Amino acid sequence: MNGKLIIFSAPSGAGKSTIVQWLMKEHPELQLAFSISCTTRAPRGTEQHGVEYIFLSPNEFKDKIKADEFLEYEEVYEDRFYGTLKSQVETQVAKGQNVIFDVDVKGGCNVKNFYGEKALSLFIQPPSIAELRKRLEGRQTDTAEAIENRIAKAEYELTFAPKFDHIIVNDDLEKAKAEAYEVIRNFIEK
Repeated sequence: MNGKLIIFSAPSGAGKSTIVQWLMKEHPELQLAFSISCTTRAPRGTEQHGVEYIFLSPNEFKDKIKADEFLEYEEVYEDRFYGTLKSQVETQVAKGQNVIFDVDVKGGCNVKNFYGEKALSLFIQPPSIAELRKRLEGRQTDTAEAIENRIAKAEYELTFAPKFDHIIVNDDLEKAKAEAYEVIRNFIEK
């Protein structure tokens, strides 16, 4: 049986990665697997081609864009691309994996538009911008300027929430994890 597609998008600091990692670790029965994205950045640490990412040169990436091979892609900086290949997703789905996409809001909308009812799109929303600011400051990983940039981007990203199948407000992490699990389990079982 073919797998299904589950899209997660959220502003930075909303808790999306925490929820996705919990689902992957605590619920093997869901048969979740990450979508393996392409990137033009160099591998970091022990990252391997085809495992964490498919590593491509900028020219290889641009050739795949021209050939319409991506579901979604973004040029984050000049010649620094990230994207999801249609063929990679199809391979994973054919293996029966339920593929999780951890993508930005535009990418999430693109994947949902391409697959329609075959995909479930979830938007993880912080309870408020003030709480998001508190979380980002609490991480102590960003400069004040970087936090302001993330807040501005988050305000923009929140306008995309209505385009998703399901919005989970992460005001209580345990409740948000349980809600994500139920929505995904119901989607996989139907």
